Amino acid sequence: ARNKDRQGEQSWIGVEIWRRAIELLPDPIRGRKGSFVGHSLIRALTFFGARKQRGDSGRLMASTTTGKRKGSTCGEQGGVDGDSQSGKATRSSIPDLPEDILFRIHSLLPMREAARTACISPTFFQSWRCHSNLLFTKDTIGLKRGACGENFDDKIDRILRNHSGCLKTFNIDYYGTRGFTGTSYFDRWLQIALKPGIEELTLVLSETKRKYNFPCSLLSAGVRNSLRYLRLQFCALHPTVELGPLRSLKSLYLWRVSITWNELECLIFNSLTLELLDLISCPEIECLKLPCALQRLSALSVLACERLKVIESKAPNLSGLYLCGNWLDFSLVETLPIKELELQQTNLIRDARAKLPSLMPNIETLAIQSSREVVDAPMLPTKFLHLKHLTITVRSGAIVSRAYDYFSLVSFLDASPSLETLILDVTQRRMVHKSIFADSQLRHMPEHHHGHLKNVKISGFNSAKCVVELTCYILKNAVSLECLTLDTIYGSRCDDQGEDNWCTPMTDGILMEIPWALLAIKTHIENKVPPTVHLTVLEPCSKCHANGLERVLSQS
Repeated sequence: ARNKDRQGEQSWIGVEIWRRAIELLPDPIRGRKGSFVGHSLIRALTFFGARKQRGDSGRLMASTTTGKRKGSTCGEQGGVDGDSQSGKATRSSIPDLPEDILFRIHSLLPMREAARTACISPTFFQSWRCHSNLLFTKDTIGLKRGACGENFDDKIDRILRNHSGCLKTFNIDYYGTRGFTGTSYFDRWLQIALKPGIEELTLVLSETKRKYNFPCSLLSAGVRNSLRYLRLQFCALHPTVELGPLRSLKSLYLWRVSITWNELECLIFNSLTLELLDLISCPEIECLKLPCALQRLSALSVLACERLKVIESKAPNLSGLYLCGNWLDFSLVETLPIKELELQQTNLIRDARAKLPSLMPNIETLAIQSSREVVDAPMLPTKFLHLKHLTITVRSGAIVSRAYDYFSLVSFLDASPSLETLILDVTQRRMVHKSIFADSQLRHMPEHHHGHLKNVKISGFNSAKCVVELTCYILKNAVSLECLTLDTIYGSRCDDQGEDNWCTPMTDGILMEIPWALLAIKTHIENKVPPTVHLTVLEPCSKCHANGLERVLSQS
C-alpha cells in the first residue's frame, strides 16, 4: 500500500511538472507543431492525465536516479512513446530539457510539492536546496492540527541549515501551532534569509508575554534595495535614525507590533516608495503623519489602534482609507483623492451621512459598519455624486436601547444617483422591531427613480416592518434592478469556502426569526418583484444550521 501511494504521488507530481513546463514555453514554441520540445511536453502531459483519470499509478519518470548527462533527470532522449497503445511509457517521461529550465519548473511548484518532488529526483533535490521561495506554515510543513511549536521549529531549522542560494520569499507563520518556542532560532534564521535579493518577508508569531525584537541591523543596504513586502505580527520593531532607505518597499503590514510613533515615523520616512500601509492593534501609536513625499501611497488601513487620535496625511495619491475605532479628525487629511472608504465604529451612520459628502466628494466605494445606533439616518440635500458601491452593516446586539429604523437608510439611496451595487446587513440577535405581521400598513416615501442600481443584497433579512418597507421601496424605485438577494442569515456560508468549512454560527434569536422572515418574503415581497428582477432567497444551511433550527423551533 505504501508503494502504491508513492507511485500515485509520483504520477501526480509528473502532471504538475508538465503543466508548469508548458506554462514556461513561449507561445511560438508551445503552438508550433514542428517543435520537438513543445510536442513532447504536450504528449507527456496528455499521457499522465489519461493515466491519472484511469486510476493507474506509474512512475514519474523512467529513470529518476540515473541519467546520461550530469544532473539529468532523464535516462533517454525523447518523451513518451507515441506508438504505445498499452498505456505504458517505453521511454523517459521527461524530455532532455536544460537544467536551468528544470530548475525554473521546480521553482514554480508550491513549496510542499517542490519538497516532495525533490525526494524522487536528484536534479530537483539539487534545485530544492536553493529553492527561492520558502513558506513555512503548519500546512506546508505537514503538521497536524494543534501540533507543537517545537516540531515546527525543528523542521524549519533542518531545512534552513541545508539551504544554499538566495531567497526571494521567506514566510514563517506560527498560526495554529501550540507551544511557541521559536525565538531562540529567529536571529539565525533571519541571518540566512535576509540577504540581497530578498523581496518578501513575513513573520507571523504567536502572542507571548515578551515579544521578539526584530533585528533591524540585518536590513543591510542590499536587503533594503530589494525588499518589497514586509509583514510582522506579534513582535517588536524599533528602527533608529541609522536605518537607511528601503528603496523598493511597497507594502508594509504591522499587526500587534510594539512600535512608537517616532519609530514608525523613522520607518516611513525611509520608505518613500510605499504603496500600502496596514496597521492593526499597535497600541503605542498616538498619531500618524504621512508626508507629501509618499507620492505612491494609495491605501492606508488603521484598525484597533486604541491610542491613535489624529491622522495627518499629505500623501497626494491616497485613494483608499480603511479605519476602525474612534471617529478620527479628517481635517488634516487630503480627502479629495479618496475614492474608497471603509469605516467601523459605534453610532456612525448619522455622521457618515451628514459629513462624508462634503469631506470626500469623489468617493466611489463606501463601506460602513456600525452598532448601537441611537439616531436614524437623516434626509439631507447633500449628494454622493460618484458613489457606485455601498455597503452598510447595522447589526443589533443582545442589548438594544432602541429599535433602529432601517427604512431611514433610504437617505443614502436618494443621495447616490450613480449607485450600482447595494449590500445591507440588518441582522438582529434579538427581535425588537415591530413585525410586519403586527402592522402591515407600509409607509411611503416620495418616488425617486434610481437608474443605475442593478444588484442588491440584504443579509439578516427579518420580518421587521422597517426592513420590509425598505425592500419594497427598492423594488419600486430601482428601475434598472436585475438581482435581489434576501439572505435570512449573515456572514459566510460553507458553500462559499468549500466542503470542509462551516457557516457562521447563528444565535437562537436569529434562528427563531427565520420562519417569520420567510413568511414575510412570501406574503409582502414576492408579489412586488418585477418580471425583470431575479429574486434569490437564501434559507439556513441544511448542514450547519438544521440542528439548531430544529431545537429552537421545538422549544418555541
